[in-house]
Amino acid sequence: MRRLGIHSFVWTDGQTQEGLERALDKSAEHGYRMIEFAYLRPEKFDLDRLGKKAKDLDIDVVVTMGLPREADVSSEDKAVVAKGRDILANAVKAVRDIGGIRLGGILFSMHGKYERMPTRTGWMNSAEAIAATAELAKENGVEIVLEIVNRFESNLLNTTAQGLKFIEDTGRDDVFLHLDSFHMNIEEADPAAAIRLAGDRMTYYHIGENYRGFLGTGTIDFDAIFRALADIGYDRDIVFESFSSAVVDEALSLACGIWRDTWSDNDPLAAHAKRFIEMKWEEAQRQHAINRAA
Repeated sequence: MRRLGIHSFVWTDGQTQEGLERALDKSAEHGYRMIEFAYLRPEKFDLDRLGKKAKDLDIDVVVTMGLPREADVSSEDKAVVAKGRDILANAVKAVRDIGGIRLGGILFSMHGKYERMPTRTGWMNSAEAIAATAELAKENGVEIVLEIVNRFESNLLNTTAQGLKFIEDTGRDDVFLHLDSFHMNIEEADPAAAIRLAGDRMTYYHIGENYRGFLGTGTIDFDAIFRALADIGYDRDIVFESFSSAVVDEALSLACGIWRDTWSDNDPLAAHAKRFIEMKWEEAQRQHAINRAA
């Protein structure tokens, strides 16, 4: 693991500059070295100020997002695809301007539940849009990662195998997978096997419980997850993600179905998550070393 991070929605609904700056302070206070922001808009936030604060605190910045229906790059409507490509290009520039290292999330489709099956034309429109976005990202020193999400948040990429095929169709070697234990728990037949399948094509991993609350209190087999990460020699970033209606903004609540308070006090949640992830990581590394020596 390179750096352990936390999603800003643990601290703030992301609607104000003050809230984002507080999220940086709280993340640093708890010992996290990375923060994930969502939907950063240059017209709303002072990105230079946020970037400077993150640098002063030695915190790396990642930005994630999803596309709206009217800018779905997996659409068959060329005008809709063009709008999505513009949004992605502007997002890359926002990540650059804040001094961020990565743009991820649901970049390949609308974020939400579809009422239709995906089409081959839409798949290729999306792949071409991501390829163009990756080229711009390369020029600006930003990494592109695609979050594989559950069926209720996209109809295009729900499994690691689909993600790998999609990346192949972009024709790029600099587009990577962003896997998430919450989504994998829904879609993958064997989440640990899916991590091993992804291998070095995965460069970003979300740790979250099946009900979005305290780690280790739900149904996800984190021992198997961390063993798989150790087995592939995972040396990139891990970010803790947990949503509660106590904090998350209304738009994300609607998109992700956050209808209740899964927790109400974020300080104990963040402290527990850091201890839990570090402990599981150390255990998995130790077990991996023992197995290799046997």
